[in-house]
Amino acid sequence: MKRKITLKQIAKELDVSVSTVSKALSNSKEISEDTTQKIQAFAKLYNYKPNNIALSLKNRKTKTIGILIPEIVHHFFSTVIRGIERVANRRGYNVIVGLSNESFTKEIINMEMLASGSIDGFILSISKETLLKQDYHHFNATIDQGMPIVMFDRVVNEVDCDKVIVDDFNGAVKAVKKLVENDCKNIALITTMDYVSVGRLRTQGYLEALQSSGIEANSNLILKIDDSLDVENNLEVLETEIAHFFKSNQNIDAVFAVNELYAVSAMKVASKLGMRIPDDIQVIGFTDGVLSKHATPSLTTVSQHGQKIGEQSANLLIDRLEAEDVSTEQYFTNNEKKRDFIKMVIETEIIERESTK
Repeated sequence: MKRKITLKQIAKELDVSVSTVSKALSNSKEISEDTTQKIQAFAKLYNYKPNNIALSLKNRKTKTIGILIPEIVHHFFSTVIRGIERVANRRGYNVIVGLSNESFTKEIINMEMLASGSIDGFILSISKETLLKQDYHHFNATIDQGMPIVMFDRVVNEVDCDKVIVDDFNGAVKAVKKLVENDCKNIALITTMDYVSVGRLRTQGYLEALQSSGIEANSNLILKIDDSLDVENNLEVLETEIAHFFKSNQNIDAVFAVNELYAVSAMKVASKLGMRIPDDIQVIGFTDGVLSKHATPSLTTVSQHGQKIGEQSANLLIDRLEAEDVSTEQYFTNNEKKRDFIKMVIETEIIERESTK
């Protein structure tokens, strides 16, 4: 009897990437015919099963939802999970959580594992590495085989599915206009690289708020953090970058940071440099988490309403799963129906605390 083999083991045995194996097994045109035949032959030899994704949902109802998130310790993602569980349990569903750790390969492997007959659909937020690669074949393949997906927070236009997003752009506009109203003239931005959609939208909101307030944007006042670095385990590197940024721009009187960690780190560095908060410098961050409430001084934030995002995501997915008027096969093959996907936008609000006047 041949031993069972996983997608990851096939990749290792043939010295190719997990992505290459996944694409070859899906007959992707991106992979050469030679490589595709080799991978498919190896998979057949070892009786590889593609985790039953191709089975129609009507034949494999599990009443379980798979959640795939980039990181578990982030307050935002934990509140989203709470919202998903609240709705899922009320509607008779269980949840299983998978973790990509911001890795493209782990994202594929987790989807394969969760889809192995144990779930009915996915709620997920895309990993940073996947966004950087711009390779979304595993999402489209899953949908094409009859398993619905709802994306939240980090979403892409290249995948046709329901989506729940934060109004990142207008949330940033609100935050920066609050600082302008507080008489701040030199407002700095601490953000991520542009390939992460939420950071890009928040950056665009920052620029729009400055322009509409008659303030000329200054590229010297924008610090882009390399988020390939695990900053949570390398806080000294983050703080050193921010300290250099402040020392090079001593006229900064406010900071808008695209996430909570950057904002709290900016306050810590500012205090070390002798700046008084909020008298000398005011700070607003995105994500109203535990750090914001317990920082000294407490941090003014843009609240994303993570629990509401989770609740709406769960309702969208379960509504798709329980729709009786359209079969799964019709839904995922009819181009007219694809136009009915919902993009839900959750409004933000400013939570004022001690870091602003």
